[in-house]
Amino acid sequence: MSRVGRMPITIPAGVTVNVAEGNVVTVKGPKGELTRTFPAQIAISVEGNTITCTRPNDTKENRAQHGTTRANLNNMVVGVSSGFAKTLIVDGIGYRADKKGDTVTLKLGFSHPVEIKEVPGITMEIGAVEKSNVPTITVKGCDKQVVGQFAAVVRSKRPPEPYKGKGIRYSDEVIRRKEGKTGAKKK
Repeated sequence: MSRVGRMPITIPAGVTVNVAEGNVVTVKGPKGELTRTFPAQIAISVEGNTITCTRPNDTKENRAQHGTTRANLNNMVVGVSSGFAKTLIVDGIGYRADKKGDTVTLKLGFSHPVEIKEVPGITMEIGAVEKSNVPTITVKGCDKQVVGQFAAVVRSKRPPEPYKGKGIRYSDEVIRRKEGKTGAKKK
């Protein structure tokens, strides 16, 4: 049995889960509503305030889908109840981030500012790292996959470079630094 797949999911107060025909699951909560279609061979049942996933047999495909289905269901429940967030740090001299309306304007050392618009279901907040003036961007939403993808798009505008560490990086990302050029000249 899958260790992840057999664990029950507890439904918090204020969250409703509906399983429809064809394994279409709709989860509603205070942060929003998510709908997703799951594989037909995995049985999803809601009993009281718990969700359980079961598989019919131990074929390779069913074993693979069992844990994945349970993890995706758990992410939906957590997303609509408390939400997900990714924090990005904009590190570099002269690098700035400003927000007006639903657009974030980044100054990243290019000859032009980079503008990023929020997509539906995503909000961005601008802040600063404690005890420094380094700007941060926090991407928030109820869908874990959309939050992660949008944060990756923002990071791709100026990925961190290994020599000085300048660029946009995740708050928990560690950048492997490289040594610069040595002072010796060859003749």
